[in-house]
Amino acid sequence: MNASDIDKEKTVGISKTQPSKYNWLMFSILTIILWGTWGALISIPESNNFPAELGFIMWALSMIVPAFFALKNVNWKLNTSKFSIVFGCVIGLLGGVGQLILYSGAIANGPAYLIFPIIALAPVVTIIMSLIFLKERAGTKGWIGITLAIIAVPFLNYSEPGAAAEYSGWLIFALLVFLAWGVQGYFIKYANERIEAESIFFYMALTSLILCPIAWFMVDTPTAANWNWDGAGLAFSIGLLNSFGALFLVFAFRYGKAIVVSPLVNCLPPIITSILSLVMLSVLPTLVVGIGMMIALVSAYYLAFDE
Repeated sequence: MNASDIDKEKTVGISKTQPSKYNWLMFSILTIILWGTWGALISIPESNNFPAELGFIMWALSMIVPAFFALKNVNWKLNTSKFSIVFGCVIGLLGGVGQLILYSGAIANGPAYLIFPIIALAPVVTIIMSLIFLKERAGTKGWIGITLAIIAVPFLNYSEPGAAAEYSGWLIFALLVFLAWGVQGYFIKYANERIEAESIFFYMALTSLILCPIAWFMVDTPTAANWNWDGAGLAFSIGLLNSFGALFLVFAFRYGKAIVVSPLVNCLPPIITSILSLVMLSVLPTLVVGIGMMIALVSAYYLAFDE
């Protein structure tokens, strides 16, 4: 793609309406609520004999629903330039492949209490790339919030150590997910400056569906899974929470700085998850997670009111 194509892309399909100062915050909050709720419910289908890999398929199918509403919102005007297709699919592949690696490579071979804190630091990659390539900057409150969010995220994703797991490559898989999701955040912001958020999400949904056969063959006997409403149906319904959250995330990146949005939407969903787990299962967060929750709340204040 040459420079003229990119310049043209910047002016096609992008609304000229001046966004509200806090549009990014509204979409970030919606993402936080939906992802936090999704985190509290995601393990239920698997406990009902519906493997996580098949849960990926139901999640991919659920992406069709918000993609439908997104395109309807722009009167079915889909960006079809090379830039739109390439970057939309790259964003979708980074997210989808990261998800597959997480379940089939990292969690299958290593301890979750070490894996998730590593992956949770993916916003660091987004922040560094946005500072270097997008020249984004934050105010004093913003930098305090970013720093606190980065500190809080590993605390929030900590789980008590179980039986010791032998090292079998899980660290490499965890680092791959960490990089994939961090780079994805940067590309979402980068692409948002040139094409409509609705088109970005459409291509994210499309690439997720393309990855479904891989997830299918990861399961030994997929036909033996629970394809009833309390298995596949529930996985699809819970997947909608993540899917709509992903759509709102794209809009949050559209209106806000990646260096602010990324840490915010990563440090607060675990708080929602912990609260819901307490209500539904009477499970109290550990001391480490509780400390992370307090740090995250302070971080959210500074990020939300950065000038």
